[in-house]
Amino acid sequence: MTPTFRTSRPGSAADPSRPHVILVGLPGSGKSTVGRQVAAQLGRTFLDFDLEIERREGKSISGIFAEQGEAYFRARELALTKELQQVGNMILAPGGGWITNPDVVGLLRPPGRLIYLRVQPGTALTRLGTRRALRPLLSRPDPGAELERLYEQRRAAYETADHVVNAELYSLQRVIEKVMELASSPA
Repeated sequence: MTPTFRTSRPGSAADPSRPHVILVGLPGSGKSTVGRQVAAQLGRTFLDFDLEIERREGKSISGIFAEQGEAYFRARELALTKELQQVGNMILAPGGGWITNPDVVGLLRPPGRLIYLRVQPGTALTRLGTRRALRPLLSRPDPGAELERLYEQRRAAYETADHVVNAELYSLQRVIEKVMELASSPA
């Protein structure tokens, strides 16, 4: 049975012969914003892991963390990633911690192409604004320190991406253009 991802916008068929493009980076790096735009412009389907997991679970990511814990959420990410092995040609935006599990990443890569949207923790925190309260790992007393900790913990994994786009240096439009170029280029 072909999986359905109801939170994604319809685009081209999820062609298994074409690899996924997976955007990784800190919360606030622009994965969802950039991913939606790139998918729309390339005629590909976009999938935000957090939104899809929220839809399937019938509760927010914060609710999932509070009621079942982070391990349960990571298991949901794993299940979704396994489904995505059956399809291709999508622009994917997993949560910021997804990349820390090499077994999960290895399910899509290769052939999937990882693009790291690099931003410093302070920039990510500013971009998140009041939405940081919706992020369970950032709802602690000092979200800035927590984001710094997550960045230090995840940076080496992020740097293993196939491509790095400095999402702080370039304008949003230029980041979208760079990701489109990378998504469209031969492997």
